[in-house]
Amino acid sequence: MQDPIYLDYAATTPIDPRVAEKMGQAMLVQGNFGNPASRSHVYGWRAEEAVEAARAEIARALNADPREIVWTSGATESDNLALKGVAYNASRQHIVTSAVEHKAVLDTCADLQTQGFEVTYLQPDAHGRVEVSQVEAALREDTLIVSIMHVNNELGSISDIKAIGGLCRSRGVLFHVDAAQSFGKLVLDVQDMDIDMLSISAHKLYGPKGIGVLYVRREPPLKLHPLIHGGGHEMGMRSGTLPTHQIVGLAEASRLMQADMVKEQARLSSLRERLLTHLRQIPDTFIHSHPEFNLPSILNVGFAGIDGETLLLALDDLALSTGSACNSTSVEPSFVLTAIGVPKDVAQASIRLSFGRFTQPQDIDHAGSRISTVVGRLRGP
Repeated sequence: MQDPIYLDYAATTPIDPRVAEKMGQAMLVQGNFGNPASRSHVYGWRAEEAVEAARAEIARALNADPREIVWTSGATESDNLALKGVAYNASRQHIVTSAVEHKAVLDTCADLQTQGFEVTYLQPDAHGRVEVSQVEAALREDTLIVSIMHVNNELGSISDIKAIGGLCRSRGVLFHVDAAQSFGKLVLDVQDMDIDMLSISAHKLYGPKGIGVLYVRREPPLKLHPLIHGGGHEMGMRSGTLPTHQIVGLAEASRLMQADMVKEQARLSSLRERLLTHLRQIPDTFIHSHPEFNLPSILNVGFAGIDGETLLLALDDLALSTGSACNSTSVEPSFVLTAIGVPKDVAQASIRLSFGRFTQPQDIDHAGSRISTVVGRLRGP
């Protein structure tokens, strides 16, 4: 049986063979298998050299100092460390975020609320975009941090983080950005965008699962209380033996993304328009993604008069989703679609199509044709 066409790149991406090759070299006895913290022999020195070269690679991509790159297990841990790390012993007790953030941010904020913090949840526009005016209206004298994602993982909508960052910097408020969906796909400059902390996950950019980054501003100093203790690794912010092969993989994945960014985003934009051409021919179809400020590789669409789960089951030759992979066990409509005002019946009949490096035009044509046929059949005569 042939595998379905993969259209769930926003959930995770396959590891690029070039990345896998670099990782394999780092695991061999002739390579960098040693513990980077072992300073007494050549195996440790080689591993540490590989880790620091990778740190410099990520820093270059962000226009950051290598000492501002903290290795984590992924964006979920990075989000937790950013918010909980600054909240520990903070005098300010107010947090601003949006109602369509990733659960790693929303659940962390909910946990901080049980510890006495107040959280303002901004309502984005009809396509999931947060405006700087909304953030400005929510700021208070006791606001500690603003956390807004760059690209929404279900809609692909892009918020103007440069404007939000400038506002926060002018008001003396910390600014955290979840960039899991945008790193390597959009230009990110933490200096120009006035970003204090930024989360990255390797498996969203053709790297391995289980490794990520939290960028932490160094000047003026921003010290985080660690979530994990034991050894004082990563400038005292995140203890644990560093997985050299995963770190090398993330750096190589980042290097490839940066090198091909302009060309690849143009290709994905072409695929998006190709898919939209198919979808617009289906009656009573709703495009939830932003028509202009949107990552080209994510498209969220709803169909009136059918059930989303039934649609997914019928589309057994396509691998896609009804929303975030973090909420895939829920039978309720996506909280993101609900938050932007999509009616429940349409939200339940909505799917997310996301494509990437290995998606071909014929895959898009097949998907568009299949969706049209299946939707028509499910709606009946």
